[in-house]
Formats: sequence, C-alpha cells, structure tokens
Amino acid sequence: MRKSNAKSRLFFRFSLIFCLSLSLFSLTLLTGCGRNANSVVIAGSTSVQPFAEVLAQDYMASYPGVSIDVQGGGSAAGIMATQSGTTDIGMSSRNLQGSETSLWSIEIARDGIAIIINPKNPITDLTLQQIADIYDGKTTNWDQIGGKKGEIDVFTREDGSGTRSSFESLVMGKNQIMARAMVENSNGAIRQLVADDPGAVGYISLGLVDSTVKALDLGGIVPSRENVVNGTYNLSRPFLFLSLKPPEGLVKDFIDFTMSAEGQKILYDQGLIITVTNP
Repeated sequence: MRKSNAKSRLFFRFSLIFCLSLSLFSLTLLTGCGRNANSVVIAGSTSVQPFAEVLAQDYMASYPGVSIDVQGGGSAAGIMATQSGTTDIGMSSRNLQGSETSLWSIEIARDGIAIIINPKNPITDLTLQQIADIYDGKTTNWDQIGGKKGEIDVFTREDGSGTRSSFESLVMGKNQIMARAMVENSNGAIRQLVADDPGAVGYISLGLVDSTVKALDLGGIVPSRENVVNGTYNLSRPFLFLSLKPPEGLVKDFIDFTMSAEGQKILYDQGLIITVTNP
C-alpha cells in the first residue's frame, strides 16, 4: 500500500512538472511568434485570470488596435514565465519568495479565500481548526462537526497554485493536505464540483463566490470584503502583476490603467478588495 501511494505521489509530481513545462512551452511559442508593440501577453494565476480578462476587455475597447491575451497556468507557471521572459506580465495570487523577489511586482488588489460547501449542506460556520482537520484527514464525516451523516468529499488546488499556497500557509500551518484530497486546477472547477456535490468542501477566491455554492463563516466571522479590510476575516492574499524588469510602453500603460481609479473600480465591482484608490 505504501509503495502504491509512493508511486501515485511520484506520478502526480511528474505530471505536474510536465504540465508546467508544457504551459511554459506553449507560452514560449505564443510570445515568440507574432509579438509586436501593440500586443501584451499576460499569464499565471487562475485566480487573477478572470479579473485580468475583464480589465483587458475594457482596455481593448478603448484602444481597438491593441491585443491583450490573458492565459492561466497557475501562479508558479506565471512566475516562471516572467523570469524566463516568455510573458509580458505574470500573475500571482501569493507573495513572491526567495529569488522570485528580484522580479518587479505590484499588488493590484487583495482577495479573500472562501471555504465553500454545497448549499444543501446545513452547516454555516466552522473554525480554522475544524477546516484543517478536514483537510489533513482527521475529520472524514460531516456528522463529526455538527452536520448530517455523510462522507466529506475534499477538493483542493494543485501544487503551484497561489490559492493552495495561501490556504496551506493560512489554514494548514505545519500540517499537510491529505493525499486522497481530489485535486483540481482552477477555482472555477472547484466551484462547479462543490455546486454539484452535497458532500463536498473546497476553497476558492472570495471574489468568485456565487449563488451556486455557500461560503462558510469562520468562527462567526462572515467572509466579506468589509471583514477582509478590517482584519476580522484573515484568510486573504495579494493579487500581483509581475514583470521581468520595470514595465515600459504598452505594458506600463496597461498596468497604469489597472492601478488608475477606473481600473480599480473595475476590480472593486468584480468583488475584490482595493487599497490604492477609493472608487
């Protein structure tokens, strides 16, 4: 059994490395062919991606001759693509670490992490310890924490995800997410799976919570933008734009737009927490 688990973990790590390499190879092909002064490639965090897409659409509406291509891949892939120069702007939903800090970066907004369950699940409030116990495998049934009897289906993000990195830091501490947790590669995938499964639990960007899922209160604290700002809801992380060097030209202009009152209002209206301007 242990050998089987070891083989499974080895296969997963190999698959992850292969997928990241493939993502970077695809980015290299894309950015190496046809890049011009009127185009910008943005890649990285799937948490930041939908918000960057909204910004890009608004920007391109004002400048019809400009092309902005926004891709996912995860925070780790975005950081690696920025370091290698294969993307103009990288996206990360976690703080930079070690050698990554040599990159130019700017926080465009902050976001909370919501712990989500299916709306049919009667539970409304858990503590951080109860959530950690679910994710490290100590708690396996909803009736152990005040819910109806039923196995807990645990969903998590992949290694390299900024959302996972922040969740591990803020919730798990020194404990690890159990190996049998089901791994998904985007916030949208986890939201859909939790919406379809009455026994599921997952975590996603607070800005992406909708009526198909239920966000849990944490120790009596509602997961809201206001509570992230006032510090009572402490599951939050930065949304970063990255560049290999201080941005210039069109890249700088798009980032300046993002940080302007207009760009910040777009992010605010999409549910993010902004700190630069007051829309």
